[in-house]
Amino acid sequence: MDGNGTLEEAYERLHQTGPEFEGWLTNHGPMAVEAMVRHGHSRQVHRWLDVYARRLDDLPRGSSPITADEWRSALGDPHRLGDWLAFFAREVTEQPWRTVLETWWPRLLPGIAAGATHGVIRTGHAVHALLDHEDGPLLAELGQALGYWAARWQQVAGFTAPSGTTGPAAALAAVPRVPEQAAGINHRLGQLTDLAGWPVALAALRPAVDAEQARNLLADLTTAATVRYLPNAHGSAVMLVHAATAPMAVLRALPALPRTQWAESLYAAWAASAAVTAAYAPAAPAPRHGLPAAPDSADEVFARAVRHGDEHVIKLADTSIDVHWRTGDSDALAAVIRATELIDKL
Repeated sequence: MDGNGTLEEAYERLHQTGPEFEGWLTNHGPMAVEAMVRHGHSRQVHRWLDVYARRLDDLPRGSSPITADEWRSALGDPHRLGDWLAFFAREVTEQPWRTVLETWWPRLLPGIAAGATHGVIRTGHAVHALLDHEDGPLLAELGQALGYWAARWQQVAGFTAPSGTTGPAAALAAVPRVPEQAAGINHRLGQLTDLAGWPVALAALRPAVDAEQARNLLADLTTAATVRYLPNAHGSAVMLVHAATAPMAVLRALPALPRTQWAESLYAAWAASAAVTAAYAPAAPAPRHGLPAAPDSADEVFARAVRHGDEHVIKLADTSIDVHWRTGDSDALAAVIRATELIDKL
């Protein structure tokens, strides 16, 4: 990553703001700027932030420090957001960041639905940056990401390790839809508890026999969710982005984690992607003849995403380009063009 300090500058600006705004909307700034710098668009970062930051709230203050003895009772308590941010700010300065991640990843992973999966997504972007190089603003970003995840920690209903024989693409295609396709994500995820077919669908994924297979299945899951976006985005062009970006965030974190944590990481990512799919998938995919074709190059795809400006389009482009690089599937790039058609510009 060659951003000539742009990412650090952007993080320092963003760390004066909170992880949420206007109630509990997620601050996507840290994720979008990491993707922009990584893909060679550093020059646009501050101009993009000038517009995006107008909507953000100030950094929340803590009220009661979280201690090693009581962290479990504070997990998933959004009123302790300021306390969690302060806690992880200390953790990442007092210990090596990989040690912090190795300790807290398995504690936070069962709550992968946190902030509509943005807790894990922001963490994945932070780890992605730190694997490239380490400095103060990048360490601070990991602390803020983990703090946000901890405060919004939320489980996926019915989640257990899968035990089926189905690959990620077929398993994702078989996920049932929640009956009430209205209201926000918490209402939709709440329906999973009583959704007929949900336990069977969640268990259907083929489990990994070792760490390498876990990584491969996670990559396949990311691919499946990304290419499924193209014909299904009209179900919710914004929210279905996360069916792909959440598993991608987990995939990118794997190199910083012990291999013993890779399988559980796959299973949690599968639960998150399946839950978002159940909550927002349309009744039927769009006909192929009405869908956009892929541009000639991945660079053009990301440039279009930056020109469009919406943070979800930028994040999807970041994931889609990785999928295309790995698989050559042009539908991954076309998915980004579909997003630019359906999502309003910044």
